[in-house]
Amino acid sequence: MANFYTYPESCPSIKNILLLDSEGKRVAVKYYSDDWPTNSAKLAFEKSVFTKTQKTNARTEAEIAMFENNIVVYKFSQDMHFFVTGGDDENELILATVLQGFFDAVALLLRSNVDKREALENLDLILLCLDEIVDGGMILETDASIIAGKVATHSMDAAAPLSEQTITQALATAREHLTRSLLQ
Repeated sequence: MANFYTYPESCPSIKNILLLDSEGKRVAVKYYSDDWPTNSAKLAFEKSVFTKTQKTNARTEAEIAMFENNIVVYKFSQDMHFFVTGGDDENELILATVLQGFFDAVALLLRSNVDKREALENLDLILLCLDEIVDGGMILETDASIIAGKVATHSMDAAAPLSEQTITQALATAREHLTRSLLQ
């Protein structure tokens, strides 16, 4: 019986996850591939992907595009553009599942107010969210409620166990701590 450790090429992998604003500027990005070795190469890729997709209407469902021998799945919400990139041999459904998990987890963490201002105010939560979804290109989790729960756990005060709080309470606690730390 084969497993992923014996045949790593059979394990799906992600090259990057991008969260850009309505002008194509970075909000949160993570690269898991050496395909873009320099920061300028990454910025050029982000700009060209944004330019190629900005005229589409990917608001209700994820869209798929081939770009520079990569599959890019993307979805827009208000002034935010979500992208997940995989190699041209990756399964589009797996990439779309990662995208949807990221999108839904961010929506949960931002209480359905997915816009640039709210995303920047909660950037730490979004970056933790990326870390819970993919590690080194390997997909860890795609269930939005599990991702949001883990992020809330990281953001909470250690004095209050997660088992005694609902996700909403945990997110409120995280928001309070962030606000307090910003005001100090």
